[in-house]
Amino acid sequence: MYSLKLLSQFLRDMRTQKLRTLLTLFGIIWGTVAVVLLLAFGVGLHRFSLKAMHGMGERIVILWPQRTTKPYQGMGIGRPIRFTEEDAWVLDREIPEMEIASPEYIRWGVKLKYGKHISNISISGVYPAYEDLRNTFPQKGGRFINSSDIERRRRVIFLGDEVKEKLFKKEEAVGKRITLNGVPFLIVGVLEKKTQNSSYSTHDASKGFIVATTLATMFGHRNLSNILYRPKKTIASEKINKKVYQVLGKKHRFDPEDKDVLSMWDTTEMDKFLFYFSLGLNLLLGVGGVFTLIVGGIGVANIMYVVVRERTREIGIKMAIGAKSRHILFQFILETLFIVTMGGAIGFGFSWGIVKIASFLPIQKYIGTPTISPLVAGATVLVLGLVGLLAGYFPARKAANLDPVQSLGY
Repeated sequence: MYSLKLLSQFLRDMRTQKLRTLLTLFGIIWGTVAVVLLLAFGVGLHRFSLKAMHGMGERIVILWPQRTTKPYQGMGIGRPIRFTEEDAWVLDREIPEMEIASPEYIRWGVKLKYGKHISNISISGVYPAYEDLRNTFPQKGGRFINSSDIERRRRVIFLGDEVKEKLFKKEEAVGKRITLNGVPFLIVGVLEKKTQNSSYSTHDASKGFIVATTLATMFGHRNLSNILYRPKKTIASEKINKKVYQVLGKKHRFDPEDKDVLSMWDTTEMDKFLFYFSLGLNLLLGVGGVFTLIVGGIGVANIMYVVVRERTREIGIKMAIGAKSRHILFQFILETLFIVTMGGAIGFGFSWGIVKIASFLPIQKYIGTPTISPLVAGATVLVLGLVGLLAGYFPARKAANLDPVQSLGY
């Protein structure tokens, strides 16, 4: 009941001091919009970057053979290391912390032809595990390469979506036959469109994928281009990478301490970098928004000091009829929180509208879609609450400490 009376009085004061109330609210509204939008765009950019990076695969390590740079067991330096499919199976079998390992062949300058349409692309010879490792998921109605294709060495191909567009335009591709360097292949699937900003050969959208055993037989490949693997846990990545040198060092007879003998791209390091980069960026943006909101809070505090001065006689009367200091303190803090809450709600409304409009603008492929996540909303509410309490406490304390006798004579 007491709170309702205070609210009624607060609304009455707002009507009598419209310009002052409007200016006070504007500072909080502007600060809220700054906090919400800066954090929303920061979250959107982080999610976009993560999605684009994971277009190549999540938590994977790509491994390439190089040359020895240290003598070992009587053998000199400069000896080339060649991977075979057995190397991938050995890693998968002997390193229990490894979730999966898969070999990959890469062939450049392959000519695909469908009717009068020709496209020169690179192709990868892969196993079924590649689909999950590299996020090469098929569009509806198609499939990726399966174990039966491997066993029977079928001439089937999985096309990147851009290759499909070049060869087939709007025509359905799955189930059709094309020629690969003059050899007929059946199309079993087309890559689902995805965002990818990293690659170690070429983007998946502009290449093709065939059965590893078929590529090895067709082109006479005896050695792999690279091996892919993924740790069961990200924190075990460094431990696994050391074991890879030990296992392959034993098999190929090179010094496990010779770090240049293998080239390793651990994408979990990219995850860590992106996490800390986004954290720093969001903190920077958040701090900028918070300072804007603090400026608005200072404006609220100044207005409340004016209100205290204007209502000094009213405060004296309340104290004379029995109001305690805590009642006066509570009244002015509550009024301040009313202002901050109202300004924050309006600011949230403006921010939500701007975010919705931004989602229809052609900016997603550059910075992602701004998102008002629960974290953003929670952080803004927390900051608003702190600003409201601080902005209201000091004027309220001044009001609560006024001398009743002097106040009555003001």
